[in-house]
Amino acid sequence: MELVINLEDDLIKVYDQENHDRFKSFRGSLISGPHSDFAVIDTACQASTIGVHFKPGGAFPFFKLPVNELRNEHVSLDTLWGAKATDIREQLLEAETPVAKFRILEHCLVEMITKDSVHHPAVVFALKKFQAFPHQRKIADVTEQISLSSRRFIQVFKEEVGLTPKQFTRIQRFQNVLRLIKGEKQVDWTDIAFNCGYYDQAHFIRDFQSFSGLSPTTYHSHQGKQQNHVPLG
Repeated sequence: MELVINLEDDLIKVYDQENHDRFKSFRGSLISGPHSDFAVIDTACQASTIGVHFKPGGAFPFFKLPVNELRNEHVSLDTLWGAKATDIREQLLEAETPVAKFRILEHCLVEMITKDSVHHPAVVFALKKFQAFPHQRKIADVTEQISLSSRRFIQVFKEEVGLTPKQFTRIQRFQNVLRLIKGEKQVDWTDIAFNCGYYDQAHFIRDFQSFSGLSPTTYHSHQGKQQNHVPLG
């Protein structure tokens, strides 16, 4: 999940996945919920921004709703935080240095944390296991070690992380692929698919296109310095 605040224009654009002539406009700050598909954004109007890249499950303490309600969504921050969102942006605009801006944002976030924001122990345990073994850890291996039924575990995980355990582990595996191909001039896709735990080449390509909107070879040919972003012509 991402919190993005535009420090120049009071505008952020998110484009239609297929038709790039269509887009949604948001006021100068938004939340990008946990995504199980790709998004098309406009960086031209984001010359100066500040924000938060939440770790998996990290956004849960700051929003008064189950995080899965934000899955694959972009939502104006004032929809979730009301007038506080406008107040935070105004404070950030007035601050003169980057250090001062980060302190303001950090202070505002810390103020929101309450005792009710504590993660369920099963979610904490599962996140550690899933991230340590992105393509080897089965969900059943986790549910066998916690005191929750499979159904209850999935519900709690969704509410705090925003994705089902299965969706989360698929994305972790995809992220592992991106790490392995980054900076490589030549890629053996069959070897990558096998080492990352895909059933076969078709399974690998289907997952890759679902998350990125591009084929593996097209993504790799356009990949820049940022692992999760590629420019569109």
